[in-house]
Amino acid sequence: MENQHQHHSPDHQSHAHDHRDSIHRLKTVEGHLRGIQRMLEEDAYCIDIIRQIQAVQAALNKVSVAILNQHLNTCVITAIQSENQAERERVIKEIAEVFEVSQRV
Repeated sequence: MENQHQHHSPDHQSHAHDHRDSIHRLKTVEGHLRGIQRMLEEDAYCIDIIRQIQAVQAALNKVSVAILNQHLNTCVITAIQSENQAERERVIKEIAEVFEVSQRV
């Protein structure tokens, strides 16, 4: 993927993110993906496969929203409250770019 920069605010370490729920969801998605692979190997009905793929996409979106929410409530709040204008602009631009990429098909 393009644009995989590791941007963290200087005090990023002060934000202890709790990703346990997201990790649990991703492990569930992982199992679900293996199930879809099995469906393909067993030549399951195409529409059923597509529905399962859509379920995985919905689950990934949930994880993405949860992580974004954490980011907004920690790193972004810190950056916006800081005196550093460049840092404030960077975090907002970063979020805009993430949404731009998510709209591409």
